[in-house]
Amino acid sequence: MSERDGSIDLAYELEEKPPAAEAIFLGIQHVAAMIVPATAVALIVGGGVGAGSADTSFLVQMVLVFSGIATLVQVFPIGPVGARLPIVMGTSFAFVGAAIAIGTQYGLDAVFGAILVAALVEVLIGWQFKRVKRFFPPLVTGLIVMIIGLYLVPVGMDYIAGGAGAADYGALHHLGLALLVIAVTVGLNLFTSGSLRVLSILVGITVGYVAAIAAGVVDFSAVGQASWFAVPVPGKFGFSFEPVPILTFTAIHITAAIESIGDITGITAAEGRNPTDDEISGGLFVDGIGSSIGALFGAFPLTTFSQNVGLINFTGVMSRYVVAVSGAVLLLLGFIPKVSAVVTTIPSAVLGGAVLIMFGMIMSSGIRLIFLNERMNRRNMVIIATSITLGLGVEFRPEALSGLPDRATIFFGNAIIMTAISAIVLNTLVPRETESDIEDADTTGDLNEELGPDAVASNED
Repeated sequence: MSERDGSIDLAYELEEKPPAAEAIFLGIQHVAAMIVPATAVALIVGGGVGAGSADTSFLVQMVLVFSGIATLVQVFPIGPVGARLPIVMGTSFAFVGAAIAIGTQYGLDAVFGAILVAALVEVLIGWQFKRVKRFFPPLVTGLIVMIIGLYLVPVGMDYIAGGAGAADYGALHHLGLALLVIAVTVGLNLFTSGSLRVLSILVGITVGYVAAIAAGVVDFSAVGQASWFAVPVPGKFGFSFEPVPILTFTAIHITAAIESIGDITGITAAEGRNPTDDEISGGLFVDGIGSSIGALFGAFPLTTFSQNVGLINFTGVMSRYVVAVSGAVLLLLGFIPKVSAVVTTIPSAVLGGAVLIMFGMIMSSGIRLIFLNERMNRRNMVIIATSITLGLGVEFRPEALSGLPDRATIFFGNAIIMTAISAIVLNTLVPRETESDIEDADTTGDLNEELGPDAVASNED
């Protein structure tokens, strides 16, 4: 990390182009980190609504195709659409519950009709972001980044244990594979340099995957069943527009927009800065427009992928050209189901060892954002404590909100939304400069001197 501006030691900066061979492997590293959870959304929803194997396979392919397209647009914007940042796009588990419930009650046509309309709320937020950005100073965005990393930790632990619902959940062979991946990944990142360090995640996953094959715990049956070629078909599941599904998905897309703001902030934090208005609005445009267009072809909503934010901060590779390779690989996999099926055979425990580290790096990025821009006085510490505990509280004990209407729990029962609301409200209502703030600032003077003058400059706007 630079003492001057808080950026991490970047191996490749935003506009740098690694050698072609290295760029390919770095791009594949991003794909390996996100492809299983991204495609799992389609698999879970397809199974939950009783879709046949052919339809479920089609849903998976559409996720890959439009994740690839959206990723490429984030890297190489089309006008104002796109952030020009190394953002990997995929589908979020936030939409799974609603998609299954609506698909079961109304059918998949209502699911995709609702996404088609509701996703445009993210376009609206991006369009009007300059009006609301004052509610997102570094204290708020840092807390959002922190909570993204923290609330994903249980997901990472589920992966390490073999996957949520696995019959052998927590078995020793799962834990052993995960620990092997963690040891290789952390060891290479901390004790090597050059290509081995920046490719540490990919090497760790590869070593874990080879070990899993040798142990006989990899199931290749899905590869044999997959076809060699698939093409997008618009309107395959039809469309219907029901008010309740549209309102439900609108609420979740607002959640996704806040998460995307946090992810974009986590990426630019690697450079020791906050994102520009155009970067956030362009990123949200891709979220909304990409999800809406994807719904026409049967793709579930697209959003920024948090583990890839952690990967950027862990490896120090911020080059957008690397992520362009990732987008191209995702697009290719979407047209060749046989190849993507091989990738999805990577055991959950192997991925768990990698993603758990990435989630921790996301949290660390949020902490860095706050410390670089805010004083650790009583006001800010109370805001941090209240926002994080409320966010984690509703995430880990959702039954505490059982007295609220069902629609309200979708909104307030989300860790990111609760943290964001708490931080925005408290940061807006509580004055920054009070006598107690000044007194507290005196008690933290030694810490501020150690961090340097740039680290203690607070955002007074």
